Amino acid sequence: MPSIQPPNAKTWFARLAPYRASENWRAVFEVIITLVPFLILWAGMWQLISHGYWWGMIGVIPAGAFIVRLFIIQHDCGHRSLFSSRKANDWLGRFIGLLTLTPYDHWRRQHALHHAASGNLDRRGIGDIITLTVAEYEALGRFGKLRYRLYRNPFVLFGLGPAYVFFIHNRLPLESMKQKMPWVSTSLTNLGVLVLYALMIWAVGLKAFLLIQIPTVIVGASIGVWLFYVQHQFDGTHWARTEDWDRERAALMGSSYYDLPGWLMWVTGNIGIHHVHHLSSRIPFYQLPRTLRDHPELKEIGRLTFWESLKTVKLALWCEERRKLVTFAMRQPAVI
Repeated sequence: MPSIQPPNAKTWFARLAPYRASENWRAVFEVIITLVPFLILWAGMWQLISHGYWWGMIGVIPAGAFIVRLFIIQHDCGHRSLFSSRKANDWLGRFIGLLTLTPYDHWRRQHALHHAASGNLDRRGIGDIITLTVAEYEALGRFGKLRYRLYRNPFVLFGLGPAYVFFIHNRLPLESMKQKMPWVSTSLTNLGVLVLYALMIWAVGLKAFLLIQIPTVIVGASIGVWLFYVQHQFDGTHWARTEDWDRERAALMGSSYYDLPGWLMWVTGNIGIHHVHHLSSRIPFYQLPRTLRDHPELKEIGRLTFWESLKTVKLALWCEERRKLVTFAMRQPAVI
């Protein structure tokens, strides 16, 4: 992996400025070609489910994938990069939040904090996959270690965890008890979801609604959490304490380039070009492929293929001495 020093990372930020232009017509087009197929898939599952449950489930994975793409559009609205209009971004983001079960305004603030502190060991915990250092893990008691190991278990991290976050955690912003905005954002989103779900149940019936909507959301949530995980938890990622932390370097070196096949890049809204996104979050997702075409050297920074990404599941702790993520088994240095 090339060694990118902080001044060079800052230079990249300036070089990426031409790609930060929003194209409103393109944004509308991207919304249409994402929302319409999702609705068609949902309606198709409703029709097929009358012939048997498993017939209806044929569309769950594709529909879940389109939920992910809708979330990426909402994500760009949060960065106010999808449209040139701030109001257009915010209102579309709030609407999509009803489909993704995500309170837009609250999430947007949390995600901004994630970008502001990404790769900073002293500012972990907001919008992140919880990651302990080796020293922090060793200082835990038996129960604390067991709880952390359970949290980092793939079945929990990519299965139970995403379902909990989207169905339960996003309904109650308990981490922001004393703040007004998170509760207003969450309450209004919950009300909108309640109205939307009531209309859908009235239209298709409770049983069909539950059999289609719950697995679709779970699939989308699991894919989304997996993408977020591999974009920051990979061999070669960059973390540093505040005194050694640099925003641009942390963005470029601490986020992966998830080199997926073209059709998967499309479905996931190019979010795999995550190092560029973190370096310049105002670049709309539909402009990200251009940055790689015009600057192919960016493809060599933090590159991670799908098969390589599977190996990241075992990484669980940050070793400050070795400056890398390690597995539980690797936390002790080898005895020579």
